[in-house]
Amino acid sequence: MRVLGIETSCDETGVAVYDTEKGLLAHQLYSQVKLHADYGGVVPELASRDHVRKTLPLIKAALKEAGITHHRLDGVAYTMGPGLVGALLVGACIGRSLAFGWNLPAVGVHHMEGHLLAPMLEENQPEFPFVALLVSGGHTQLVQVKGIGDYHLLGESVDDAAGEAFDKTAKLMGLDYPGGPRLAALAEQGNGDRFTFPRPMTDRPGLNFSFSGLKTFAANTLAANESDQQTLADIARAFEDAVVDTLVIKCRRALKETGYKRLVVAGGVSANKHLRAKLEALLQKQNGQVFYPRTEFCTDNGAMIALAGALRLQAGEREPLAVKTYPRWPMTDLKPMVNINDAV
Repeated sequence: MRVLGIETSCDETGVAVYDTEKGLLAHQLYSQVKLHADYGGVVPELASRDHVRKTLPLIKAALKEAGITHHRLDGVAYTMGPGLVGALLVGACIGRSLAFGWNLPAVGVHHMEGHLLAPMLEENQPEFPFVALLVSGGHTQLVQVKGIGDYHLLGESVDDAAGEAFDKTAKLMGLDYPGGPRLAALAEQGNGDRFTFPRPMTDRPGLNFSFSGLKTFAANTLAANESDQQTLADIARAFEDAVVDTLVIKCRRALKETGYKRLVVAGGVSANKHLRAKLEALLQKQNGQVFYPRTEFCTDNGAMIALAGALRLQAGEREPLAVKTYPRWPMTDLKPMVNINDAV
């Protein structure tokens, strides 16, 4: 099955073509970073307008890259939620309309399920069951995954997501948008022994997270010290270490609770080098395995939507003609795809 995937949930327009036999055939991505940089964050209306401008040209480019026309497609997938409602509507309306015009089946994809399945774009794919750490600017979740659509939420952030905390702390430090990657880069120059930040909610049982307090701790540390370049780097390092350690501690607990030996890590923060190194050390110590998508597929992209859509289309899912989007959509509302799980 050959599927066109469209991702427009936030500030990146992603389009891809995925073949269930040959793998990824094409991948096109446009980032709105420059558009939103002057505002220090995503402006929803501007994001929606830019998706309107970019989605169709990227679809044409993806089909050209794949060396096919729409006549050789077997379906269209688009992100149906969660995300910014205006941005979601752009991709959903375009995707559903093209599917209708081309007489193809269409399916709406859960954005976080796309991230969760992104490691399956790689040669070394995780087998079910596994624990998934979904860690991005909008979500931080630990999920027990028994199969596609068979998800049990183990824990999540009760306030800021990890990526959100990175971005907010970076803004406090005067770093340009997008702040998270810039803070991580600055942390590379920092002394990890100078400041010690708390590891929130690790002193009690449970798998929930809380990162908003780290932002406040960083603000207080900044206020109490001279803001020279080395001090900023040291604070960035202390902040990053606190977030990474917290994520690793909770992953260790989740693996112990489930008894699983496989961990999938996906979402924008999964590209963090320190997080990857510590999780790999953890799983190696436990004789387990950790799986990631390649760096370009950690952030939002069309490839993960095309893949997830192809699996759901194979399972017989179809969207009606009416366009629906779900800005808030718990992933645990999805239904297990039993026949596909047996085949994957």
